[in-house]
Amino acid sequence: MESVQAIKQRFEIIGNDPKLNRAIEKAIQVAPTDISVLVTGESGVGKENIPKIIHALSHRKHGKYIAVNCGAIPEGTIDSELFGHEKGAFTGAVGAREGYFEVANGGTIFLDEVGELPLTTQVRLLRVLENGEFMKVGSSKVQKTDVRIVAATNVKMFEAIDKGKFREDLYYRLSTVEINLPPLRERGEDIHLLFRKFSSDFAHKYKMPPIKLTEQAAEYLKHYRWDGNIRQLRNIAEQISVIETNRDIDLKTIQSYLPNRNAQLPSLIETKKAESDFSNEREILYKVLFDMKADLSDLRKLTLELMNNSNSSQFQESNKSLIQRIYNQAEETAPAQTSNRSIPLNELTASSPNNINHSQEIMDDTDDENDYLIAETIDEEDSLKLEEKEIQLIKKALERNSGKRKAAADELGISERTLYRKIKQYDL
Repeated sequence: MESVQAIKQRFEIIGNDPKLNRAIEKAIQVAPTDISVLVTGESGVGKENIPKIIHALSHRKHGKYIAVNCGAIPEGTIDSELFGHEKGAFTGAVGAREGYFEVANGGTIFLDEVGELPLTTQVRLLRVLENGEFMKVGSSKVQKTDVRIVAATNVKMFEAIDKGKFREDLYYRLSTVEINLPPLRERGEDIHLLFRKFSSDFAHKYKMPPIKLTEQAAEYLKHYRWDGNIRQLRNIAEQISVIETNRDIDLKTIQSYLPNRNAQLPSLIETKKAESDFSNEREILYKVLFDMKADLSDLRKLTLELMNNSNSSQFQESNKSLIQRIYNQAEETAPAQTSNRSIPLNELTASSPNNINHSQEIMDDTDDENDYLIAETIDEEDSLKLEEKEIQLIKKALERNSGKRKAAADELGISERTLYRKIKQYDL
């Protein structure tokens, strides 16, 4: 069995981080077996090296090794790519085609970005893992294959499972052994080594002297966030190698290539949004709105009843305090949140006989019309107050998510497109 150092030299892996060494050790130990392996880690950490090591050290090393980027194949054709198809299976299938599982029989298949597989394809893949059987698209004939599967993903699998985007049974079949590669920001001592390796490679490629970092510049790289990991570091090294005429790179120069906002930040610690707090606040707002609507409905009924009995001064006096209470409650619940003026109490309970008689005449002539207009006015106030509450919810969600519409839409439980339409509608 080859040592970790020998494997790193053979596959040109730079670094001495303990987590990296542990990942390579696990790859060496699992290689002679046929069990499936799931490689996890952020995008750009070099996950593609692990399946190469496993294949090269296995008894399948003389068989075919096929790497498939599952996220790059359209959903409509991925089944055909993996399992093949028969002639006439779909439009454009002018002939039969062998899939990767048939071609790689006796070898290894590396399924990169396996978390992007459609659910229907996941079912087919599960069958291959369980008993080595598959069927071509458009065929009813079961075929056998002897393929070792190594998968990789940067998706947080348990979150994907909870959201119904990935099958839990498939996850446990793929992750018989899970190998995690650390992000570059957790490999501080390896960053300068990698930069020097890339600088040397580009100097040879472009036939120019290699660039060198000052001590301050090297320290800056060590504490940088590196969201793009090794891929980002390589791109920066190539940019500087090509653009800078001065081959001694100082701190100011390196900072000009890297956004300062990400420098010297600690490792990312995920924080869950205060969903429960927002949910409680939303429930309170909804309760206020429903209570307000109930009060307005009661007010509408009392107003109509008052108008129908406006000749009775005794009725007016008995309901005057109740009407005043409901109006006061509505005013306190949503003060100044509607452009419609609240109906003054004296307009409803005016003691002037002329006013009463005039109201009675209108009521007698257009009873239904009055009922409709009063209901419409109150409904309009209801609608406007609900609209104001909706605007408040949207504003708070946007503030809470620093103006990011997608995050705010997720928090509100609506689509980003709907949120955008609301923002335009309310001119927020």
